[in-house]
Amino acid sequence: MNASTEALPVLVIGAGPAGLAAAAHLTGRGIEPLVLETGPAAGAAVREWGHVRLFSTWSEVVDPAAEKLLAPTGWTAPDGTAYPSGADWANLYLQPLADVLGDKVRYGATVTGVSRQGRDRIVDADREQQPFTVRVVNADGSEERIPARAVIDASGTWSTPGPIGGDGLPALGEHAAADRISYRIPDLKDPATRTRYAGRRTAVIGSGASAFTALAYLADLATSEDGAGTHVTWILRRGISGSTFGGGSADQLPARGALGLTAKAAVDEGYADAVTGFRTDAIERAADGRLVVVAEDGRRLDPVHEVIVLTGLRPDLSFVSELRLGLDERLQAPVELAPLIDPNQHSCGTVYPHGVGELSHPEKDVYLVGMKSYGRAPTFLAMTGYEQVRSIAAHLAGDREAAARVELTLPETGVCGGAGLFDDPAAAEESGSGCCAAPATLTIGAPASSGGC
Repeated sequence: MNASTEALPVLVIGAGPAGLAAAAHLTGRGIEPLVLETGPAAGAAVREWGHVRLFSTWSEVVDPAAEKLLAPTGWTAPDGTAYPSGADWANLYLQPLADVLGDKVRYGATVTGVSRQGRDRIVDADREQQPFTVRVVNADGSEERIPARAVIDASGTWSTPGPIGGDGLPALGEHAAADRISYRIPDLKDPATRTRYAGRRTAVIGSGASAFTALAYLADLATSEDGAGTHVTWILRRGISGSTFGGGSADQLPARGALGLTAKAAVDEGYADAVTGFRTDAIERAADGRLVVVAEDGRRLDPVHEVIVLTGLRPDLSFVSELRLGLDERLQAPVELAPLIDPNQHSCGTVYPHGVGELSHPEKDVYLVGMKSYGRAPTFLAMTGYEQVRSIAAHLAGDREAAARVELTLPETGVCGGAGLFDDPAAAEESGSGCCAAPATLTIGAPASSGGC
């Protein structure tokens, strides 16, 4: 890379927790960042689940480099022992951080493509000597190309939720029934949303923390004055075992353990019926307009008024398709990182802190970070993202020792992963005993969507 290229900014895609932390670390290293955010404010995706409370405390979701930038402004860190909601996180931390970064953050800027200047992914000649070119569509419809010395993609996975189908494809009839299907945890404090679910039957599809949250919210609605008759059919692809509801009191993220116990109570107390070993094939509309969920094996559930789909998230790789990425064929995560987070390989274990080494690609100086780095793996810890971008910023600054150093200790979580058993009810039953007493994968800094955490 030549001197003129070195003078270009490092382009960061996404003004969420990982993207803004990346900008803070780059700034601290004397490297100019440019953060492009498609939304109108910092943490636009986080704001969409602002009604959901995090499992992590404030002390675990504020990046040290970001706090250093904020300190001179008079910003005061919230109580480190308190649990912020998504709205708290966005309003009390992410937006102030973006404000400090000033014109280093641009809103209403949607990245539609990233490549090497004058080189598509086929061309080898002088490839690494060329800067990146980032194609952007602005809120007013104008288009531009922005040159960059490196690209950090922190765009997350929120915009691409998983579909209903047990094969990873949309179920037959899923699109046609879109008016009765949601892919988000309902905000039951919103009057219109509350009316949508109160006194009605809802199917919740998924087995992770987001599904637990939806179960807990709907069970609470069922006990309220305006919620009589509210009931949930909870659809799981696997069976119910000792690990289904997480680590409980063994979880070192107490709020997550409590959430699992609340979801279990919703089932035990009759507010939700669990249907196990159910891989959805089709959604049919009954004569009265309600929806019938049909399994691959032909089972048909009683009609429901609404369906909430919480079957995980997946990365949008369309705008980085001209880059030479090294991604695991299953998880769509960087190949060096995938073995550490693969639920097909780990029933219980630790996701080790990692940095530039595990996040590098055949295309030099491009990195997927934050939740996007995990591909389709189900859960993520904000602290992990902060460690990722700290290491990458050090590497881009030429500080190889700091880039390789691990500066993070993750908590044990007491929660089981999958060992390839996600869709095998019988095997899940057999593997559940005793597992959750051991350290396990993952924790999250945003609502998990499937996979048990």
